[in-house]
Amino acid sequence: MGMSVAISAARENDAEQILKLQYLCYQSEAALYGDYAIEPLTQSLDDLRAELARGCVLVARLGEEVVGSVRGRVEDDGTAMIDKLIVHPRMQGHGLGRRLLAALEERLAEERSAKRYRLFTGHRSDNNLRLYRGLGYIPVSTERVSPRLSLITMEKAAVSQDYAASA
Repeated sequence: MGMSVAISAARENDAEQILKLQYLCYQSEAALYGDYAIEPLTQSLDDLRAELARGCVLVARLGEEVVGSVRGRVEDDGTAMIDKLIVHPRMQGHGLGRRLLAALEERLAEERSAKRYRLFTGHRSDNNLRLYRGLGYIPVSTERVSPRLSLITMEKAAVSQDYAASA
């Protein structure tokens, strides 16, 4: 491709690109579950801007184009809630999702003292499940949301910086 993909904090003016990418990326999930009213497809630009203001949002850029994104926030108990990991379909399969998630985990641990990471995905989302398991996430619960969808919650512990430095 000639250009490398850079990961950085999202800027306020990235909101429209992130929302368009989110809409594109969640089409396959909606089709998989037969539900086009899922929150990523109905989220408003104002709601996304509010998420940008209160959480940690990273983007992957190819030049000026946003080709990936992930969001996270840390709860009072130190649990980092990770949400909406998206990668443009033409960029999938090259490790970009893995890089985005690792960058977010690192940032949430360093800047917001995350003790563990939690995310969820649908029970039929095999690629997502494979990615998360490969990164050390383990299933901790399953919740039936509708007759067609069960959400699998997955977690992993944050690596202590002291431990990592001594390894």
